[in-house]
Amino acid sequence: MFLLVQRFGELMRKLWNPRNFKAHVSPHEMLQAVVLCSKKTFQITKQGDGVDFLSWFLNALHSALGGTKKKKKTIVTDVFQGSMRIFTKKLPHPDLPAEEKEQLLHNDEYQETMVESTFMYLTLDLPTAPLYKDEKEQLIIPQVPLFNILAKFNGITEKEYKTYKENFLKRFQLTKLPPYLIFCIKRFTKNNFFVEKNPTIVNFPITNVDLREYLSEEVQAVHKNTTYDLIANIVHDGKPSEGSYRIHVLHHGTGKWYELQDLQVTDILPQMITLSEAYIQIWKRRDNDETNQQGA
Repeated sequence: MFLLVQRFGELMRKLWNPRNFKAHVSPHEMLQAVVLCSKKTFQITKQGDGVDFLSWFLNALHSALGGTKKKKKTIVTDVFQGSMRIFTKKLPHPDLPAEEKEQLLHNDEYQETMVESTFMYLTLDLPTAPLYKDEKEQLIIPQVPLFNILAKFNGITEKEYKTYKENFLKRFQLTKLPPYLIFCIKRFTKNNFFVEKNPTIVNFPITNVDLREYLSEEVQAVHKNTTYDLIANIVHDGKPSEGSYRIHVLHHGTGKWYELQDLQVTDILPQMITLSEAYIQIWKRRDNDETNQQGA
């Protein structure tokens, strides 16, 4: 697995070398290391899922650098890892009589429990896409503000989770915000037959996203910096199985945004980024007195 770290390090050094002989860098050796270390789960010739790859890649780097799940940290966890409290409450079976449900709720098994957990990214759930069409027989594409789907982590909002046998209510509250925060917007749902994509557009500001209200009160006093600016936005276009990816990246030195798709690189206005079907976003925490250079 250390081969992955080695090849990734080489690629980054080549990419940021100011004395490069060529104006381009080939990622081929890095991609070969991905194929080998993932045991062909991810391949050069076949497009994979962006969130699956990101999750595997960060955890693989962390593990290869000697990191563990709980104690030993690495640069990966220092940069991307946050923590949260997860409150879980078991629900009685919905078919039971009301009196029996009341009795069960007094049992210890049905009391709320709390665990501390770490995360590398936050999964944001989209509201269900409408099935109705407009007067032109086209599906209506809904829009939702980013703060609506972030409410999942305010410590109050409860969401029901179903397993084969049992139902649970869960709520989440953040206890630590990392320097770089990753959002994964859950666009794809799998059932027994096919994968569905939710086309809902998420309305989000490019800068000044303050996440203080999602921290518990005692943590708010310690966390001085809770404001984030967007630095990367990964978009999925098209159908679930046949779609393609585009990436919006902020050039921090100039404050300009660029759109990357394969070998094509073009300028893009910040206002256009918010109209895309965002899938993965990376936000940078504004520490100390950093000024906003993005102009949006």
